[in-house]
Amino acid sequence: ECVCVCLAAPAMEGSAWLPLWLSISIWDEGFWLPHNVSRAQLEDSQNPVYPRLKDLYFLLPWTWAIYVLRLLFERFIAAPFAKLLGVDCRPIQKAQQNIVLEKVFKDITTEPGKNHLTRLAKQLDWDTKKVIQWFKLRRYQDKPSLLTKFCESMWKFTFYLWAFSFSFCYLSKSPWLWDSRECWYNYPFHELSFEVYIHFMMEFAFYGSLIFSQFFDVKRKDFVVMCVHHHVTILLLTIAYVANMTRTGTVILLLHDAADIFLELAKMANYAKWQKLCNIFFLMFAVVFIVTRLVIYPITSIRSVFFESWEIIGPFKIWGFVNLLLITLLIMHVYWSYLIIRMVLKAFHKGKVSKDERSDVESSSEEEEQPEQIGHEKAS
Repeated sequence: ECVCVCLAAPAMEGSAWLPLWLSISIWDEGFWLPHNVSRAQLEDSQNPVYPRLKDLYFLLPWTWAIYVLRLLFERFIAAPFAKLLGVDCRPIQKAQQNIVLEKVFKDITTEPGKNHLTRLAKQLDWDTKKVIQWFKLRRYQDKPSLLTKFCESMWKFTFYLWAFSFSFCYLSKSPWLWDSRECWYNYPFHELSFEVYIHFMMEFAFYGSLIFSQFFDVKRKDFVVMCVHHHVTILLLTIAYVANMTRTGTVILLLHDAADIFLELAKMANYAKWQKLCNIFFLMFAVVFIVTRLVIYPITSIRSVFFESWEIIGPFKIWGFVNLLLITLLIMHVYWSYLIIRMVLKAFHKGKVSKDERSDVESSSEEEEQPEQIGHEKAS
């Protein structure tokens, strides 16, 4: 009977293409808000102001603005700064055009065996060394240059540093940073301050731009995991804003931005060939990552949403879905922590950070000397 009433409701007409259970959940106010609280109570309030659905209409302009800002930042700030630090800004040498070898490279293998190389050398009337050099150059020309990597890392470092500093400044004066139960007292009637609004919109725009740009940014081994991470983050941001869980949302964002500052610093030092500084920053990143995401995050944020919200306001429909997403993030943190710890152990064994398993950051010496060596071989 209840389902029939929902199907007859005018609000459902525009969502007929959705699966029935999803339509009912999304359009039912009880899915987003606690019992006896209506969306109108939040939407129509002028003083105080609460998050409104129409605010989400501005996410696309915010995202494009952040992406354009990134392009300008990388070109006019990051690139000159990279040159100032002595980052190798030479373009990657391209292999000479050859239809036969290109077809082998794309359709068969990027690293042909000894017998295959010999046959190709005879077919082209080339020396075998020349064929080997061609395949080396061809493999490296698809990789981004150190300048591209440095600019991307500097952009992310700048954003994470701003986001962490900005959020800590206003959250340090907020009671819910120090007492997580404050996230649920009088929920969902928590005023949307200007600082919280700016914080959420900037994080929305940043992760939205990463979802868009990840397909032509530096490709990493954990591409799929990062793709899932970005989508889960956007989904959590949306739920936190629509359901006005902005207090716990800002704390979670603060915790997640802290470690990435040191990761991007480690990458930048790596690309500038400052190995000792890279090692220090990476060790700092490992410590902050594990402490914030494997200790503080589950003990404070997940515990607060899972237990304290239930105790103070009682369960409502979105409660289980939010906890599922938070635990999904935690599982990804466990996976990354395993890679980071393995990386730190390798670094102690070798005496330097040679490769970041989490984000596929090659050592600057290993990355850049290869094309140079190929060039010397070709010249000789």
